[in-house]
Amino acid sequence: MKICNVLVLAAVAVTAQAQNHYVGSQACAKCHQQIYEHWKKTPMANVVRDPREHPDAIIPDLATNDVSPFTKDQVAFVYGSIWKQRYFTKVGEDYFPLPVQWEVLNHKWSKYQMAAGTDWWTAFYPADNMHRPTGPLCDGCHSVGYDIRAKQVAEWNVGCERCHGPGSEHAAHPALTNIKNPGKMDYVAASDTCIQCHSQGQPLANPIEGKYYDWPVGYNAGLKLQDYWKLEEHTLGAPANFLHFPDGTAHKNRMQGNDFVQSVMYTRGVTCFSCHDVHGTENYAQLRLPADKLCFTCHGPKSPNGPRTATIEQHTHHKDGTPGSRCVDCHMPKIETQGPPGTFVHAHTFKFISPAMTDKYKIPNPCTSCHKDKSTEWATNAMRHWSERSPWRLE
Repeated sequence: MKICNVLVLAAVAVTAQAQNHYVGSQACAKCHQQIYEHWKKTPMANVVRDPREHPDAIIPDLATNDVSPFTKDQVAFVYGSIWKQRYFTKVGEDYFPLPVQWEVLNHKWSKYQMAAGTDWWTAFYPADNMHRPTGPLCDGCHSVGYDIRAKQVAEWNVGCERCHGPGSEHAAHPALTNIKNPGKMDYVAASDTCIQCHSQGQPLANPIEGKYYDWPVGYNAGLKLQDYWKLEEHTLGAPANFLHFPDGTAHKNRMQGNDFVQSVMYTRGVTCFSCHDVHGTENYAQLRLPADKLCFTCHGPKSPNGPRTATIEQHTHHKDGTPGSRCVDCHMPKIETQGPPGTFVHAHTFKFISPAMTDKYKIPNPCTSCHKDKSTEWATNAMRHWSERSPWRLE
């Protein structure tokens, strides 16, 4: 029944798009030139790049690849440029990831292959990367309007219509009523626009027409994501695995949505773009303000939202401007792996992970992650002398 329901919903979405079709981000630039110019420089606009159109897309010298050599002619698309870079080759109508990646921060080549028992879909695809097409496993989130039958996209990368929906009517007759605006949606639908791809999950109907997909087929901005997608489940206290730490915090990248829906922020109506502007900013991760200023738009000394101390230093017990003094140092620790050794991104549950939780659940805490020469016992004892800190939160 679920498969039938999802296919019906997908068919309705396709019918609606046939009337109001995709026109591409370039069409948006005619009226939104400044926003377009900012967006064009963001990671969203440059997830995948054709090295024939962008000669600088390939970061390393391919001649140094001694792991699994390939030539530039084999590369149809380059994927990624911040943490790691992977390379897609085209065979027939499908793209496939080559079995090697460049670790951007580590400046080295390494093998790329999802091992059996990691992502759920590895049980349904052969181990050979050349039998793992990017269409079902990647492209739905790296494009606008991926057609699972035609294996074609309306536009590569996360273009305007990925979040605002098909724009032909709006382009022809600009009005607030004929375009989707996540900023005007309720907090659930608004964040779902981001969670659709920034989460680990599975389509409700799988397989779909004989193939297993790792993205929410049929979903478009403004629809109910839960009608197409279910987040990966986790049993509280279960040993850490590929996806989660025992407390439910994400263990790997691209799980901001899994984290965020657990947070107090989310339940209070905060959305992803309360903090981020995907159209582009000068700040890390497209934040609306630098991280050390952004949090203070809602939090601050004696604020009802916390902290409840007279100064920030009294709350952090770290001198202003030093490691441990920023909100993100303790409430968004970098513990979620990007894959290559030493590459981590911030957790998005916003909860403080106590040293006692490290002892109990083996999840890294921000205290001894920074004070590497100290023990969890030392950190717990230190915080017991912080008079404003509840002892019950240290357990």
